[in-house]
Amino acid sequence: MMKTNIAKFTTSLVQWIDADYGHVAPVSDSEELDRINWVRCSPFIVLHLGCLAVFWVGWSWVALNTAIALYLVRMFAITGFYHRYFAHRTFSISRWGQFAFAVLGASSAQRGPLWWAANHRDHHRYSDTSEDPHSPIRYGFWRSHAGWFMSTRHYGTEYRRIQDFARFPELLWLNRFDKAVPVGLAVVLYLCGFWLELFAPSLGVTGLQMLVWGFAISTTVLFHATASINSLAHLVGRPRYDTGDHSRNNFFLALLTLGEGWHNNHHKFMGCTRQGFYWWEIDLTYYGLKFLSWTGLIWGLKPVPAKAYDPAEQLSSEHLAPAS
Repeated sequence: MMKTNIAKFTTSLVQWIDADYGHVAPVSDSEELDRINWVRCSPFIVLHLGCLAVFWVGWSWVALNTAIALYLVRMFAITGFYHRYFAHRTFSISRWGQFAFAVLGASSAQRGPLWWAANHRDHHRYSDTSEDPHSPIRYGFWRSHAGWFMSTRHYGTEYRRIQDFARFPELLWLNRFDKAVPVGLAVVLYLCGFWLELFAPSLGVTGLQMLVWGFAISTTVLFHATASINSLAHLVGRPRYDTGDHSRNNFFLALLTLGEGWHNNHHKFMGCTRQGFYWWEIDLTYYGLKFLSWTGLIWGLKPVPAKAYDPAEQLSSEHLAPAS
């Protein structure tokens, strides 16, 4: 028993660096697979605790604006590329373009692009069933929000679900060493703050302040905003379509996540680039992708199908009452 525990502890430590180390696809329904692996997830806990350091390091406009900018840029990388590109392939981009945006998405500390997209494909395939990795209907709010990915069952990347992108060695490397980019970003932020502290002291910036605001706070808020689509978007909001699950459209979540809150729309027509189907359904990620298509960086954005606007496809008024 002791040797087994030591081996598990060692594996968890190595997985901080090599995400593919020791992974074997779960074949058991053992409750142990669903327990939170606190050793492996301790960096995630430290990230949250790091936010409390704001009471020590204070704030500055530079640090605050850096946190906001990194939130927006990385949210766009997650929603536009981890989700709409890697998970659903709703547009095309060059090989090195996809790698560049994968690196930007990886800086969000939400694991590698192949792991993220493979799990999201499973979410659509089994939405709100017992096979869904993060259904709040089946497993409750907290497990759907964060507990699912902290368990052993969903830790490893199921490469068979993402074979179309697993053929690229640069994406495999990024997925395997998924902590490298976030750690690099944290180091760069600290060094930038330290440089400003030395050469522009009037700004009131320090290395630790930039680390806390630009990385800890920005990344933590980014995670919870993204995770709210897994949890809240299946609990609170209005459905427009019968999708066979509990997905909802939620205006507030759409603002918070640059357009992902139109979750019921997406579950009904997951193959289109746009998720806010009407002009009043704000979808900032789509606007950004549309702009990139004008530059030629991406192309082939898949449109919303005409039948999405057919009243016969939409639920009647009695089904549109807010869900809670």
